Formats: sequence, structure tokens, C-alpha cells
Amino acid sequence: MLAALTGCTVQTPGDDGRGRSPVRIELPDGTPSPARSPAGGGEGRPSTAPPSGDTPRAAPRVLWSRGDTGRGVRELQARLRQVAWLFDGPTGTYDGATERAVSGFQGRRGLPRTGRTDTVTWERLLRMTREPGRWELYLMGGQPADPPDPRCRSGRVLCIDKTSRTLRWMVDGRTLSTMAVRFGSEYTPTREGVFSVYWKSRDHVSTLYDSPMPYAMFFSGGQAVHYSADFAARGYAGASHGCVNVRDEAAIASLYAQVRNGDKVVVSW
Repeated sequence: MLAALTGCTVQTPGDDGRGRSPVRIELPDGTPSPARSPAGGGEGRPSTAPPSGDTPRAAPRVLWSRGDTGRGVRELQARLRQVAWLFDGPTGTYDGATERAVSGFQGRRGLPRTGRTDTVTWERLLRMTREPGRWELYLMGGQPADPPDPRCRSGRVLCIDKTSRTLRWMVDGRTLSTMAVRFGSEYTPTREGVFSVYWKSRDHVSTLYDSPMPYAMFFSGGQAVHYSADFAARGYAGASHGCVNVRDEAAIASLYAQVRNGDKVVVSW
């Protein structure tokens, strides 16, 4: 039997704020602000057609609508969070919640409540918000993985990157799966370095905090890679007591079945 106590339940403090430099998002080509119709004609009434040579008002162009995905949608959602029109995500998928948030934002500002993000809506939102940083864009995970640490390029390795907040499962330099992860807070940090899996416990419960740690793969004292229901529900609003939390239960169940005792674990910035 192992004598070491095991821990790593959830802490409640928010994101520790150690974000990296903001990510520049590439968006669709800009569209000039629509030209206004010329002033009305004689007798104080608006003219029915623009004078010869003038350009009529251009219709706003739709940038994103329900069902769209991508980094642009993720930035839209992050900016909607800044002005308190959206409280979940960003997910990168233009879903019903995003559509309702856009519609509400449009209605408050006297724009047509289409729920679609057109050039006029986007320009108004840009003026009211700041460019979101990487941590804001990936509050619920889904961020791209950084290139693997050189120490991960040989053998069977759980390659864990604190900067991109990802875990790669690699075998002989090839990435077999990638998943979002969460770490300990500044007071209970996840240790960095090269370790190995020394114990697996499918239905583990923390002896320190009496909390479940399913699919636990211990690599340093009481620190383990394991599934976290709290991470699945709240994203990066919380933190562990040093463990590496995974929010995708199906992904970690598959990973748990593949990893063996003795496999290498690399935790790096």
C-alpha cells in the first residue's frame, strides 16, 4: 500500500491572471462604414433617390451567424462577455446563447435585432471593448497546443504544457491525442519537471479532501492527472490543489486505458 496522502480537489479562486501576450485574431476583410443617404430634397422632405453621382447606403454585411465556428466567433464571444451580454464560453461556436446575446446587444443600441453579427454590430462592439487576451479567448478550453517540449519527443509521454494549458499523449514523437487541462493555483502549484506515472487508480477518492479523482494517474507525490467534474462545469474559474485536471471524461477514459505505469510525464511552461 502507498503511504503518501493524495489530494488535488478543487479550489475556488479565479484565473491566476498569468496570461500571455494577446492573440491577434484574423477576421474577415473590413468593410467601410455605410455612407449615409444625402440630405432630403426640397420642401423639407427626404428625396426618394440619391442625386446623380452619389452612392446609395450599403447594406451591412453579415460576418457570423448561428452555426458558424472559428476563432472570429471566439473573439466575438469574449467581447460579449466583457460587456456582460454573454456569461458562458467562449466556445468558438455561434450557438443559441450567442445569438440571444447579439440580439440583446443590438436591441439596446437601436439596431435591428437579427441575432446575426453584421459589420455595423461588430463595429459598435469593437468600440465598446478591448482586444481579448489568450486567457479570455480560451476560458473553456479548446486552445491550440504549443509545439511539444523537446523532452517529449521520444518514448511514451504525457506532455503537459502550462502555457497553452494542454496535455498531449505522445508515443515516439507522434501526438495521439490532445486535451485541455487545468492546474493548481499559485498557492498550490502543479510541479514542473520530468516524472513518471507510478500509480493508476480508476475510481480514486482523495484521502486529504474526500473528493473524487476518477482516472487518476499519479506522477509526483499526491499530484495526478485525473478527470474533474468541476473543470467540466466551470472551466478555468477554479483551480486544483496541484493536480492536472481534464474536463473531457471520454478523452481521459481512453487515455487512462493506454497509459502504463512507468510512462514519462513532462510538465513545462
